[in-house]
Amino acid sequence: MAAISREEVAHLARLSRLAVTEEELDTFAGQLDVILQAVAQVGGVAAADIPPTSHSVPLTNVLREDVVTPCLTPEEALSGAPDAEQQRFRVPRILDEDVAS
Repeated sequence: MAAISREEVAHLARLSRLAVTEEELDTFAGQLDVILQAVAQVGGVAAADIPPTSHSVPLTNVLREDVVTPCLTPEEALSGAPDAEQQRFRVPRILDEDVAS
């Protein structure tokens, strides 16, 4: 794999809207070249007879059965609330109406 050039690093910096100095271009070019070589090396290890995995050890997903159990009524849940409205907790507004989301 060819080394990444200073011009390519400068182009990436412009695309990323990063201001970099001339010295940083040299430093980043070397660092990015090492990273790209490591990625290429890892890519070369993958073989057709090795199945893709997300973890190095097998995992078993442990989920419990979804069972309905008794829970609080809305009145019980809101019994300690300082303020409630329409079976909901009422809290102070923290944003103005004119703030866009």
